[in-house]
Amino acid sequence: MNGGTWRAVRVLAAATAVGLIAGCGSTIEGSPRAEGASSSGDTEQFTALLEECNAVADEQIAQTVGADAIERGFFGAICRWDAVGANGPVKVTFNWFETGSLDTEKSTGEKLGYTVESFTIQGRKAVVMRPPGDPGACGVTVGSPSAGVVGWWVQFQTGAADPCEAASTLADLTLNLSS
Repeated sequence: MNGGTWRAVRVLAAATAVGLIAGCGSTIEGSPRAEGASSSGDTEQFTALLEECNAVADEQIAQTVGADAIERGFFGAICRWDAVGANGPVKVTFNWFETGSLDTEKSTGEKLGYTVESFTIQGRKAVVMRPPGDPGACGVTVGSPSAGVVGWWVQFQTGAADPCEAASTLADLTLNLSS
């Protein structure tokens, strides 16, 4: 390297070092916290988190689907139960989408190729959906008592009972809570 090149390399290295020191040398006020950690520590607004899974008692769900035994499964955005009784194994699912709409539920069902019909429960607009090729399954979605929509899906493995009647009854029981 000649003298001019060597000098240019030193100037460039010095400029890079100054830039790094200036960029990394700033002070940020406060205490470090893990990403996603709460800043207030106030969790009282979440005291009813997942309480929607208790909208209808397990015993009422079991009675509605003709089950002798029922077990709660996954809770999260939806609530699930597995039951068994005279009608064989039954899967029950509940959802409450606070920002959902019947139009969205209806169009989604239609896009999936489900049979979709409009009706009412306790004077509220509702839709009933049946997936193709599964006569043991049915979903009912109704406008919720507060905001959004609530839905129940019932799937009888044996097709021994009417899943739409069971899902409609569960939706009706959910609406009774708001009376």
